[in-house]
Amino acid sequence: MYRADSGPFLGQTDRVEPTDQHTLPASTRALLKAVAAISANLDLNTVLTRIVEAATQLTGATYGALGVLGHDSFLVEFVTTGLTRAQRERIGDLPRGHGILGLIIEQPQALRLDDLGEHPRSAGFPAHHPPMHSFLGVPVRIRGTVFGNLYLTEKEGGGGFTDQDQALVEALADTAGFVIENARAYGLSERRRQWLEASATLSESLQPPIELDDGLAELTRAARSMTAAAATAVVHLEDGAAVHTVSADPDLDEATIEDALVALEDRPWPRPDAVPVDMQLGDFRATLVPLRTHLVSLGLLVVLHVPGSSPMAAEEGLLLASFVDQAGLALDRAQAIEDRSELAVTSDRERIARDLHDVVIQRLFATGLQLQSAALKATPEVSARIDQAVDGLDATIKDIRGTIFELQHHDGGPSLRADLRHLTREYAPLLKFDPVVHTVGPVDSVVPRDVREQVTPVLREALSNLARHAAADHGEIVVEVDDHELRLTVVDDGIGIGPEVAESGLRNARRRASALGGSLELTPRRPRGTSFVWRVPIR
Repeated sequence: MYRADSGPFLGQTDRVEPTDQHTLPASTRALLKAVAAISANLDLNTVLTRIVEAATQLTGATYGALGVLGHDSFLVEFVTTGLTRAQRERIGDLPRGHGILGLIIEQPQALRLDDLGEHPRSAGFPAHHPPMHSFLGVPVRIRGTVFGNLYLTEKEGGGGFTDQDQALVEALADTAGFVIENARAYGLSERRRQWLEASATLSESLQPPIELDDGLAELTRAARSMTAAAATAVVHLEDGAAVHTVSADPDLDEATIEDALVALEDRPWPRPDAVPVDMQLGDFRATLVPLRTHLVSLGLLVVLHVPGSSPMAAEEGLLLASFVDQAGLALDRAQAIEDRSELAVTSDRERIARDLHDVVIQRLFATGLQLQSAALKATPEVSARIDQAVDGLDATIKDIRGTIFELQHHDGGPSLRADLRHLTREYAPLLKFDPVVHTVGPVDSVVPRDVREQVTPVLREALSNLARHAAADHGEIVVEVDDHELRLTVVDDGIGIGPEVAESGLRNARRRASALGGSLELTPRRPRGTSFVWRVPIR
């Protein structure tokens, strides 16, 4: 039998003491420190900067850079260290991947040179570029795909980079690939969260009731905020012409933006089911996203990027397209709710019109018949009174029929009937009475715009004369529309218009009628008063 403390067989384990980092080689400690440094942050730009800084510290390089490859195998981003901001500005445009840099892109493997200028692929340096001799380049891979390249130059103390330098940078590059992948995944998830929040905010701002123009303006503002673009615009066809709704940086020249959008009209527009499309429009690189909504036919969201900027990343383009689709759904939802409300109002109007026709008018008509029957048996005085009541019923039936027609045909647009009554109420305080307004026929539905625009000024002139000169105790306004003409009649029981009154306002009314092929008749009434009849033909 073994005792419990006699060996490891009864559960006893060997305890491993942690390794003291001071016992590791200096290069290994430096590499571990570099790995810890680049792994301490998930912001991609910060990670890339720290990778370059770590590589220069590991190798003693004076200058370092990490070039990120785009879809066209050229450098789309160039993160540097060792250069001041002033030096970068003097150098100008960053490299695209020619010369020695292009060699590593074509052949993704480590390259170490003692003097850059002696290599046959050397393309030289641009003006104001600091001198560089020794060089070490190492590709950075993510899951076997080259993400970019690490470039190190000018080893401190002179001389070239060593095998150990290359081994350290290659080890750092292997680790950097995993760190970059994590940072990119985090950045993409964070960007998705931001786009989702923007979509929710936009949907909230597009709650009905909202006009289409206001909704499109909200969309362009939100898209410009999320993409940090120079300008955004929704372009759609309206009656065959392109209409632009633009949100732009206040410092941008509006003419430049308009030129870019006009240039778009000559290009083939992407299909409604197409993914975001990149193209050059004037001075801008543009991203086009179809706006799929039933409200905007052939609509496009146009994102105009700052001149010289890189194309939008594929992931960002898909997030933008999803955002635009959500906006289209929100616009359609707002329109659907508005249509449903309008349908409910229309149903109520039809029900009211039907009740007025089937119930109210029939009762009034029956009452009129009963009164006429009673008049046959009444005295002449009572019969005359009954006839007046029947005439009042006939007038009421006529007004109700006009109301029924308007209820059945009113489309929610401008109402000439409402405009005339509003103007009459406006003049009521200037008169001794409230003028009675009668409308006969489809006043709101068949009167053309050119005639409609003239009726209100003419009535205003007639009421102005009635208030200033007629001294009337009663007045009526009748607007009649039939298949051929519109007649505006204003009658009163005043003293009439004397010969000494200047006809400046009436002259304007005559000119308005004449311009439309009509006429103005101003005649006295018996025993007193004036009749003002303005008539114009309608098509």
